[in-house]
Amino acid sequence: MIATFVNMGTVLVGSLLGILLKNRLKESLQSALMKALALCTVVIGVSSAIQTQELLCVIISMVIGTLLGELLHIDDGIEHAGDAIKKKLVRGGGNSRFTEGFVSACILFCIGSMTIVGSLEAGINHNYSIIFAKSALDFVSSMAFAAAMGFGVTCSVLFILVFQGGLTLLAALVGPALSTQVVTEMSAVGGTILVGMAVNMLGLGKERIKVANMLPAIFVPIAYFPVAAWITGLFG
Repeated sequence: MIATFVNMGTVLVGSLLGILLKNRLKESLQSALMKALALCTVVIGVSSAIQTQELLCVIISMVIGTLLGELLHIDDGIEHAGDAIKKKLVRGGGNSRFTEGFVSACILFCIGSMTIVGSLEAGINHNYSIIFAKSALDFVSSMAFAAAMGFGVTCSVLFILVFQGGLTLLAALVGPALSTQVVTEMSAVGGTILVGMAVNMLGLGKERIKVANMLPAIFVPIAYFPVAAWITGLFG
């Protein structure tokens, strides 16, 4: 868990620095900054997604995971959490982009190959190097995000604690049973989800993609390979 706390610290400090810079940036510059970050998110997502060795696994994981997320209303839950935190911490209802910043930062900082592989390494082998490297990247990203979206980015540290910390603890329990193949496909699914978030950031869709509802898809590869092997055995 020490790596998770370090990651939380870098996001906290980076986002607070970004907020200090926010009032010094023109709105046009903030908009340009968001587009640049969206493009970077595309690169991060695609670089993870193309590592897949089993495209069918990614497709099935996205379908099943999204169905589960829609049934559980995960996206709505995260938005409501953001709204609740906003009411507690932001006076006068200011900072209209609080919830958007909170949700976007939660997805960006907790989804991707570095989060998944890093959490597994931290939980199984007590190797924190990947999360430490991710923390350095998140420091820069949080500063830029907070400059564009404000205090909601800072509050995403709570989600980092729950999701990344929980994944690390889970890895300590079941990680040794996960194959490299499973971890690769989990990362690929995470990368696919990040691309969806980038689409939202660029405003390309007619309506916002509920990216958080896709989060369960990350864990579907754990079940996919045993089930696929069982089906192959039946018809092999």
